[in-house]
Amino acid sequence: MSLLKSITGRYEKFSGTSENNRDEQLKTRYYKTNFNQMFQTVEGLLKADPSLKITSVSKDHGEISAELKGKLPAFLTATVITTKAFETAVDLHISTEKFSLAGINPALKQELVKIYEKLDSTHSFIGSGKYGNQ
Repeated sequence: MSLLKSITGRYEKFSGTSENNRDEQLKTRYYKTNFNQMFQTVEGLLKADPSLKITSVSKDHGEISAELKGKLPAFLTATVITTKAFETAVDLHISTEKFSLAGINPALKQELVKIYEKLDSTHSFIGSGKYGNQ
C-alpha cells in the first residue's frame, strides 16, 4: 500500500505543509520573530520573485495568496501564525492544474522548499513539525 501511495502521490496536483506531515521538508516551520516581521518578510519574498504575482493579502487572517507564472503555473497560499511571543509558524500550500507524465508533485514540493530556504536565511529557524506542541 505504501508503494502505491508514493507512486500516486507523484501525480497529486497539490502540495502543502502541515504539523504532522510525513515528509520532514513539508512540516510546519517555526521562527523566532513576531507576526508583523514574518508577515512582511513573506510578502517581500513573494513580491521580489518575478515568477510570482500576489493576488491577495489578508493581514487579519495571516494569509498571502499568489499566482506562479512560467513553467509551473500554480496558486500559492502562505499562512503566518503567532504561536507564542516571538515565535511564528509558517505554512505553505500550492496547487496547479498542470499535468506531467513524470508527476507534478515533486515540482510543487520544490517550490515550497525554496520559500522555506529563503525564510531560513532571513529569520532564526527554531524547529518544525511537532516542535510547536512541546
